[in-house]
Amino acid sequence: MYARTRDIEARGGICLRICIEPSPFGVMVRLERRDSAYCPLVLLSLYGTEILSGFIMAARLSIPFPIPDENVEGHLPVRFHLDCNEGARVVIEQEGNMPLLIDEPLWDRLYAELCLVIAHGRELARLAGISLH
Repeated sequence: MYARTRDIEARGGICLRICIEPSPFGVMVRLERRDSAYCPLVLLSLYGTEILSGFIMAARLSIPFPIPDENVEGHLPVRFHLDCNEGARVVIEQEGNMPLLIDEPLWDRLYAELCLVIAHGRELARLAGISLH
């Protein structure tokens, strides 16, 4: 069974863990703040992961100005929000979980990591015979 885990870190001890693994629904990506006392996490479908990737780039290009929220439906619904107060951060909200905050210093490394995760996810889905459409 394939699984991949990477930690990305930024100054101040910020640490975000990104995991990809097969799930009954295809491919699941788990994001987890390892530096927070309550370790918030969100679970994303491959679709949600692609939307997050685009949202990070849109946020990077728009700060300090806000952008509209993005909502992902399906078996792992999630909402992405750009918070421009007290520094920029992407807020990921998922029912049943604490909001996961991704501070601006992590954006570039997370974007690059998500590009790799999406490619791995597509291949995992192909090998498992799961349609992404």
